[in-house]
Amino acid sequence: MTEPRHPSALWPAPLASGGVDATVTVPGSKSVTNRALILASLAADPGWLRRPLRSRDSVLMADALRALGIGIEEMASSSSAVSGLPEGRGESWRVIPGTPQAPASVHVGNAGTVMRFLPPLATLAEGPVRFDGDPRARQRPVGALLDALRHLGARIDDDGHGCLPATVHGIGSLDGGSVSVDASSSSQFISALLLSAPRFNQGVEVRHVGATLPSLPHIRMTVDMLRKAGAQVDTPDSGGEPGVWRVTPGALRGRDLVIEPDLSNAQPFLAAALVTGGRVTIPDWPVATTQPGDALRRILTEMGGDCTLDERGLTLTGSGRVHGIDADLSEVGELTPGIAAVAALADGESVLRGVAHLRMHETDRLAALTKEINALGGDVTETADGLRIRPRQLHGGVFHTYEDHRLATAGAVLGLVVKDVEVEDIATTGKTMPDFPEMWHEMLGGSGARV
Repeated sequence: MTEPRHPSALWPAPLASGGVDATVTVPGSKSVTNRALILASLAADPGWLRRPLRSRDSVLMADALRALGIGIEEMASSSSAVSGLPEGRGESWRVIPGTPQAPASVHVGNAGTVMRFLPPLATLAEGPVRFDGDPRARQRPVGALLDALRHLGARIDDDGHGCLPATVHGIGSLDGGSVSVDASSSSQFISALLLSAPRFNQGVEVRHVGATLPSLPHIRMTVDMLRKAGAQVDTPDSGGEPGVWRVTPGALRGRDLVIEPDLSNAQPFLAAALVTGGRVTIPDWPVATTQPGDALRRILTEMGGDCTLDERGLTLTGSGRVHGIDADLSEVGELTPGIAAVAALADGESVLRGVAHLRMHETDRLAALTKEINALGGDVTETADGLRIRPRQLHGGVFHTYEDHRLATAGAVLGLVVKDVEVEDIATTGKTMPDFPEMWHEMLGGSGARV
């Protein structure tokens, strides 16, 4: 678990004076933005990303692609005539694809999508591409992915550690073919191989051989975006062999893509409505989506909220009571910190299961949640694959975040109803939501506030 920062960087979490009442427009999806950047970089012609997420993770991805010679131009979206966008809603990125260039050096920060999605693309460069990142990035697993790329014909140096730093020595192409990979620690290993596979000489057949496969909706998202870009993909969901994904080699189309709002980043705002007995609307919530965050509609309803999806977006109304939950979160692990925060305020016990893989995320999220909620008077215990949370009267104190954006937003949720909570390093939310502190204060600013 990453050590907490010096306690000087403390953010007094605002206490809600009553039920919140706000409309909150959340920025674009990180998962969609970073996948779209990879696919656009590999396409046969230029493409557009409308309303992409601008955060540390997505900027790291864009900068890494630029380091590899991919053109990414940024401009404001000021006209409603472009792609049907409402006037003044965000910016657009034009991606000009090309053959990845080397030598190059890529800094991944602590972004899982950057450290895992880019090495397969780097095999298509002619020359060395070195990957390194933050101290925590050097602890996060990438060995299974690097071994899979070696099996497919790549030459990679990592000093045998299975972690960053690592150097991909590209020769301008990759044979591809069949490979087995244990993606028990991260579904991103499979997504990473699939995203670049249309450019491999033989495409790819990826067989998952691990005991579990977390975050399966993110693989479905990858497959859906590949197909919409013109790739032929065979999956277990479409009648293929269980645990096997196949991508046929072929050209990808440049697209004009409007990025959906990040539904997982909507979680703290919806949770605010639930725990304060208020109401929050998230505009532009898609009727159909592959984003795991869509599960919030079901989960927060089970915990006492009332969800309505209509032309205004998704509205969650809290009843003033929060119920405990017994939930398998294996497919939506990224929601665990926020669900744990809500569960700590519930009227009954909660058991969160299927998320052992969170021990290898930005920090050991299970250990961090246990330590920090208990430091506020909670009763959280780790299980083999999750958390058991029993209701207790909480009190103020410092909520450490371990440079983890979802820990920071979980602390903010607790601070709505627990007096004198101070969140360490709220700026870490910039990983996926740079304006979070301002959005949080605006949500609390008044009845019917629009954020």
